[in-house]
Amino acid sequence: MDPHWLFLLLLLMVRDGSSQQKEVCSKSVVNSCDDCIRSGPFCVWCKQLNYTKDGEQDAARCDTKAKLLEKGCPAEEIVSPSNFINTDKDDPLSETFDLQEPIQLSPQKVSLELRPGLPETFRVSFKRVQGYPVDLYYLMDLSYSMKDDLENVKELGKKLFDTLKKFTQHAQIGFGAFVDKTVLPYTNTNEKKLQKPCDEDYQQCQAAFGYRHVLSLTASEAEFRREVNKQSVSGNLDIPEGSLDAMMQAAVCGDKIGWRNSSTRLIVLTTDAGFHMAGDGKLAGILEPNDETCHLTNNLYTKSSEFDYPSVGQLAAQLAKNNIQPIFAVTKEVESVYKQLSAMISSSEVGVLSADSRNVVELIEGAYKKLSSKVTLTHENLPDNVRVSFTPICKKPIQTGDSEGVCDDVLVNEKIHFDITVTADSCVTDKSFTIRPLGIKDTLTVSLSTKCECQCDEPLIKNHIHCKGNGQVTCGICSCSQGFVGQFCECSVGDKDEQSLRALCQKDNNPECEGRGDCVCGRCQCHSTERGNNYYGKFCECDDEHCEKFQNKLCGGNGKCKCGTCECNPGFKGSACQCAKSDDGCRTENNTVCYGRGECNCNRCECYGEYQRPRCQFCLGCTDPCKTKVDCIECKAFQFGVFADSCNTSCSSIQEIEMVDQFKTLTKECEHKDSKSCWIKFKLEQLTGMDRYKAVVLRKRECPEPPSVAPIIGGSVAAVALIGILLLMLLKLLIYFKDLKEFKKFENEKKKSKWAEADNPLFKNATTTVTNPTFTGE
Repeated sequence: MDPHWLFLLLLLMVRDGSSQQKEVCSKSVVNSCDDCIRSGPFCVWCKQLNYTKDGEQDAARCDTKAKLLEKGCPAEEIVSPSNFINTDKDDPLSETFDLQEPIQLSPQKVSLELRPGLPETFRVSFKRVQGYPVDLYYLMDLSYSMKDDLENVKELGKKLFDTLKKFTQHAQIGFGAFVDKTVLPYTNTNEKKLQKPCDEDYQQCQAAFGYRHVLSLTASEAEFRREVNKQSVSGNLDIPEGSLDAMMQAAVCGDKIGWRNSSTRLIVLTTDAGFHMAGDGKLAGILEPNDETCHLTNNLYTKSSEFDYPSVGQLAAQLAKNNIQPIFAVTKEVESVYKQLSAMISSSEVGVLSADSRNVVELIEGAYKKLSSKVTLTHENLPDNVRVSFTPICKKPIQTGDSEGVCDDVLVNEKIHFDITVTADSCVTDKSFTIRPLGIKDTLTVSLSTKCECQCDEPLIKNHIHCKGNGQVTCGICSCSQGFVGQFCECSVGDKDEQSLRALCQKDNNPECEGRGDCVCGRCQCHSTERGNNYYGKFCECDDEHCEKFQNKLCGGNGKCKCGTCECNPGFKGSACQCAKSDDGCRTENNTVCYGRGECNCNRCECYGEYQRPRCQFCLGCTDPCKTKVDCIECKAFQFGVFADSCNTSCSSIQEIEMVDQFKTLTKECEHKDSKSCWIKFKLEQLTGMDRYKAVVLRKRECPEPPSVAPIIGGSVAAVALIGILLLMLLKLLIYFKDLKEFKKFENEKKKSKWAEADNPLFKNATTTVTNPTFTGE
């Protein structure tokens, strides 16, 4: 089966299933037909006279159609406003481009009159015109690192025009250049460096600048080549450039750039560096936010040093507002950065430049084909409490959410369709919004109002007998004349028991009808709120305008306000319906929610205790379980210790235990002494929950050996003997030094004595001389 028809079949099945949803009328306090139809899309009103029983409130007239028929209300007496749609302008789609404004989207104007809560679907068609004009503005980084790329770009004029002529004969090309703000710390503000910020050896260098518009969009190849050939590089200090500043000015200075009203507008940004964004200007003392206004004087951005860089959101909004589609032609080093930027800017593409930008033409051609073949339909200026969803009908639909519809691989002159469903959740008066394809000027204007009042088509009869002659009948119930109240206008304000009737309008001694209504005949007639809706409730204590807000939307835009409390749409929860009913963001690897150590609120884990986000897997500041669980490991694994008698009750946190001979993994292990001074080695794995563990324990404990007596005694004796010997040696040494000192003293005193220098009187020389007669003297 053709995939296109298969998709249509599935779409019809989904619609059929949704049309069979159960009809329910969740009504609050209802006093009139208008109150009834505002209560929900399936609430209808029975206008038959005498439909209610004695004592039954008029609210019984409000219910689903099936229940009213079941209760006996004739079908012709049931009031059920339906949606109304009118096509105000539906000019046919253009086949080819001519000098007149082509039409690529139909219809162009639609009027809707909707019942609150009841969706209405209509179809729009789109066909891209053959030969639709293209305006391409080449925005180049002229920092010093791009000097080689500039030389190649100077030769690209002819190739660019030839490439664009493959798609249209009405092509124009312009040129702009950027570097960065000419203030510190982005640019050297030395006067000489401002005039020549490049390297000293590089002569072809122009003065520092932020953004310069060089050439307005032109169809002249010669003019493009001439102006680009005049360009030279400049320089700055840091790596990121002022890309967003330049793109903002190129987007908002439409008259100076020369954007045509009917054209595909492209900005081709070529760079080898990242970009500065909002907040970076604080480094230079620039605190004023970007004002998203054109400030080109003599083709130069003159407010660069006064306004901060634009934010990505500001730039994306201006590009969308001016139907400009950016193509980021960047080097491989910064590809990931610009892909993240492209993800935040609708209808944009990223391509990788070669080192010298030689492939830029091929890159532009490929990016243009991707952009032109992808049709994205979205809405703008959507009123509060109005929802719009898109269903693409084409060969390759892409579901991206309710805010837009996307068709990919769309050929030129191929007609595609989108089914647009509009739902007003509350009463709306004369509002409008637009629907348009991104990057295309064509728009569909949707005028919207709601049916919040019943048209019962009854003859006007004053002093109707049904109303005791004191009022007229409106949609089956009485509208009393002045001075009379009650279900049948049976009560007069001047009744004698007025005080007792007024007491019926008070709750807990509060003011009558809470100060929000009038007490008439014992019943509160509630006033209108500031927005024109009514207070309601027995004591007018309720309204549908003062519920909690989220992101400045009542009930977050995901529910209805009922008597000060948000009633969330299916799939949402929270006091302001701010949370999607999903726990995908809280799911863990083992398919638990927050590992059982936290609660999933708003798709985020709120962890117990000191467990940490995002999944409550780890605890920061918790006591080390190795220390706290050792006694339980002892009793669970070896059946002794302090918990031996109460192991199961005291150690229930150890859910599983495994005894092994050795550990299989290299994860950190616990090692502690048990009650018998043996070392226990074990590992703990925390299971799902707060205090649940699995333990893996080594069977063999390491116990210390008992002490040996002989070595201890021998060692002690040896130690005593050694100490004695050392003491004797020390004593001997002291005596030696003392004797040495005394000897030196004796020697000194001997030198000082007089007799030491004279002859000894007791000494006598020899008196006999003996000579050997054989000794010759030799």
